[in-house]
Amino acid sequence: MSRLLAVSDLHVRYPENRAVVDALTADPGDWLIVAGDVAERVDDTVATLADLAARFARVIWVPGNHELWTRTKDPVDLRGEHRYRYLVERCRALGVLTPEDPFPVWEGEGGPVVVAPLFLLYDYSFLPAGTTTSAEGLAAAYNAGVVCTDEHLLHPEPHPSREAWCATRVEQTRRRLDALDPGLPTILVNHWPLTRLPTEVLRYPEFALWCGTTATADWHVRYRAQAVVYGHLHIPRVIYEDGVRFVEASLGYPREWRPREERHGHPAHVLPRQVLPVPAEDFGVRR
Repeated sequence: MSRLLAVSDLHVRYPENRAVVDALTADPGDWLIVAGDVAERVDDTVATLADLAARFARVIWVPGNHELWTRTKDPVDLRGEHRYRYLVERCRALGVLTPEDPFPVWEGEGGPVVVAPLFLLYDYSFLPAGTTTSAEGLAAAYNAGVVCTDEHLLHPEPHPSREAWCATRVEQTRRRLDALDPGLPTILVNHWPLTRLPTEVLRYPEFALWCGTTATADWHVRYRAQAVVYGHLHIPRVIYEDGVRFVEASLGYPREWRPREERHGHPAHVLPRQVLPVPAEDFGVRR
């Protein structure tokens, strides 16, 4: 039986995480969704996706914020949209699908269903309590000492800001989703959560500013989602919103997943997360 599987936030610069990736196994016909944050350097991202593409029947990738960082140690010094487009071309050379490619249709058990890889960013609209504007929200986050590294390394060129880049991506993506066959359900895939609900368990609630946009709050309903796959929060679990299954498929940093080993097992035994067919049980389910 072939499966639609998902992972995210592999962060392979950590040797322990790279070992987890090396241990991921596939059955013939399995598809793998990779929901962003593979690595920070282009060469590490491409090498990891190439390795996964050799093991899985199809690999579908969406960018996370870490792939979009421009760091001095990366020989590829492209910024913003140019960096993203370069990664898309490298993925295409591997046969890895991206948000810029036609959406594939999963025909295995649980299908047919359109698998829609998205790239939407965030616009500071997930405001901290007591704030009413993004400026107030950012001030509250800075006062709390919660500042995402994106502020220094994720550049929006040629867009005037990350908010503007997000708005452009939302509009472009909305048009593509609107054009889908209304008779087919979807699996929506984005690195950042599509709704605010998954961020409610953050240890530092101000970090939600860098976690999505309210512009997509109803997309899981509007676009007939069977499931929404995301990452970014490093809180692997399954929750339900409006009856839709939200699957966070993160590995995260070793300091985060090691404490979970005793309860849930080594990540190589938990990942990839199964999206379809829907498993009988999922740890961390909240209905």
